[in-house]
Amino acid sequence: MSQNPFEIPQQVRDMAEQNVEQARQAYGQFIDAMTQAMTFWSKSLPANDVSSGFRSVQERATKFAKQNAEAAFALASDLASAKDIQEILAHQSRFAQSQMQAYALQAQELGRLVTEAMQNLQKPQR
Repeated sequence: MSQNPFEIPQQVRDMAEQNVEQARQAYGQFIDAMTQAMTFWSKSLPANDVSSGFRSVQERATKFAKQNAEAAFALASDLASAKDIQEILAHQSRFAQSQMQAYALQAQELGRLVTEAMQNLQKPQR
């Protein structure tokens, strides 16, 4: 028996790690299908400044969604392998801090791209 009553048994950690990997694979398949569908759809739009701006926003938002999902899966993996509650709390704290920074940067970037796209809407079309 473990000296620490709050230690998470290795079998539970192993099972959690397997579940995280299965979820990551299922998500990967889903995001690949979604990306293909969005690419097909965006190619059907007319080629002009407006659709170009829209594609930029869409591509960047998709990239950010993938990055955020990967960060969440990394957290889930860290949590699954954590040996005790202190380790879990440390992982969650680091994740919250890094993701808040990432979200702020992502919001700035998307805001800039949307502003550019809106400015292109206001330009007379050729």
